[in-house]
Amino acid sequence: MSQYVEVTRRGLGSRGKDSIGGALFGLVLVIIGTVLLFWNEGRAVKRHKDLKEGAGAVVSIASDRVDPAMEGKLVHLTGETRTDAPLQDEVFGITVAAVKLIREAEMYQWVEVVRSETKEKVGGGTEEVKTYTYEKQWRDSPVDSSRFKVAGDHRNPTEMKYRDAALTAGKVTFGAFSLPPFLVAKIGGARPLAVESLGNAAEEVRTTAKLDNGLVFFGNDPKSPAVGDLRVRFLSVPAGPASVVAQQSGDTFVSYRTKTGGTVDLLESGHHDAAGMFQMAQDRNKMLTWAIRIGGFFLLGMAFSMILRPIAVLASILPFLGRLVGTGTTIVAFLLAGIVWGLTVSFAWIFYRPVLGIIILVVTIFLLVLVVKRLRRPAAGAPPLPASPPPLA
Repeated sequence: MSQYVEVTRRGLGSRGKDSIGGALFGLVLVIIGTVLLFWNEGRAVKRHKDLKEGAGAVVSIASDRVDPAMEGKLVHLTGETRTDAPLQDEVFGITVAAVKLIREAEMYQWVEVVRSETKEKVGGGTEEVKTYTYEKQWRDSPVDSSRFKVAGDHRNPTEMKYRDAALTAGKVTFGAFSLPPFLVAKIGGARPLAVESLGNAAEEVRTTAKLDNGLVFFGNDPKSPAVGDLRVRFLSVPAGPASVVAQQSGDTFVSYRTKTGGTVDLLESGHHDAAGMFQMAQDRNKMLTWAIRIGGFFLLGMAFSMILRPIAVLASILPFLGRLVGTGTTIVAFLLAGIVWGLTVSFAWIFYRPVLGIIILVVTIFLLVLVVKRLRRPAAGAPPLPASPPPLA
């Protein structure tokens, strides 16, 4: 591991110019965040309705025979997935009876890690100290060392001899049915597949690779890898029990089209009843909704921080004052983010679900009024301000 330190000094004028540009970009981020939050609420409501409609229309049937009476209906089945032929990675000579065979390749490379520390100086200037540290790590794609700050002593190969690859069974049956590719893609549960022999691999692999605890290693010593060495691991997704919810179409399935124009097609590993599958789908919808909500809130917080940044930069003529104002603007930025977040979600719910949306909006406004009144209320026990100055003695 090696290091390189770079010191950059900037004046108040340069910082102010950059902060104004950042403020303009912050305005763009506010728009993006608001649109993202509004879209997310519509997506969540629509997905909830799609799943609710599907839960009310689904019919559970047996998977061991195709019932023509169920043609075009949303059906639920449990059964066993099976494949018609083993999957083979011809380069490494790996053959396995599975739904998917996954190859993951990594190369040992130099990686640049940048750590930055900024100190404010009297007069509004800054001194930024950047420390570039170079470490060797396993990475799944080539790292461009020509972009390193110090590239001469830390060169990486530009290509990887072997890359990630995935094979999927051409035909996966499910009882009397055949699973379409979009459902096969939903089958998870990948397990490590130890490589025990390279006897069937291509000649180039046989003559240059070594086995190391179930992995395939290209290099001199697996215990002490050098830059450019490769290691390859394999995983497989075995056939097994699964549950499906989709529209029956002959002896296969298509996505079920809801009244709102959405689709329903579910697959879970293991045996699950229809109610359980729809509940899992609803839970995932809620998790995604809250993930985007939280992400949107922090995006707005960062955006408002950028908008208010010029104030902190101006105040940094005195470093302690700049830090104080910077803390204050950060607090204000996230308060503004909370208000915009609440109003956006409220208006989105008014648009998509009027009753609940109005309730949320009323509560948000009520809380906002309480905060404003509390801030304007004089501190308890503080003497009232005199109406006029006292007479001179």
